[in-house]
Amino acid sequence: MTTPTVSLYGHWICPFATRVAFALAQRGIVHDEVEVPPSGVRPTGFVLPTEFAEHSPKLEIPMVRIGEDHLADSIPILEWLEERIEDAPLLPDGDAARDLVRERVAWIDRHAFRGMIGVYYGTEPSLVERAADKLRDALVEMDEWLADTDWLAGDEPTLAEAVSIPIYVRLDGLRRLGFSHPLPTRIRRHREQCAQLTGWAAVAWNDAQTDEFVGRLEAFRRKTRATA
Repeated sequence: MTTPTVSLYGHWICPFATRVAFALAQRGIVHDEVEVPPSGVRPTGFVLPTEFAEHSPKLEIPMVRIGEDHLADSIPILEWLEERIEDAPLLPDGDAARDLVRERVAWIDRHAFRGMIGVYYGTEPSLVERAADKLRDALVEMDEWLADTDWLAGDEPTLAEAVSIPIYVRLDGLRRLGFSHPLPTRIRRHREQCAQLTGWAAVAWNDAQTDEFVGRLEAFRRKTRATA
């Protein structure tokens, strides 16, 4: 059976693209990468690749091509990769185990991710503080999941890790943008374990990337306040 070609349209600064990049690397799926900045940081005059413009309904990343098929939106992409490519899956066997992973993926996306995004798009200290509290509360809940296992939804890394990795990758930047809460003990240990995974090296930030991330968000805050 011929292995289909896989391409990821994404950008390192986008947390949703990070989820997919991590999963691809963690699973050892050979793929091409086409750099497409998210709309908020696209340079003036940037020309979207034709294939991306034709197949990403909202013109947002990430988008993945498998063979001649395309799909946008990170969580559907993660599920699609599981369906289309069998190697090193991040969904466990068994309906109950899969249901747990999917439940926790949705919970992380709804609670932890929204808190994270609120921190760096907060334009006033009070908004940042509320978002930081929301992220802290989410991490405390996730910490409870780790009481009896090393991973968020079972005995090995799953899609729950893929969905949460962007929070861990940009933690230093979040600290500089207003997230001052300490990590719960088991979450801190989980982050350290995730940093040892194969997929981490594909998405980890260097200092220059953290500086760029923080600089862009600080500039956004200044501009928003100036025009308020």
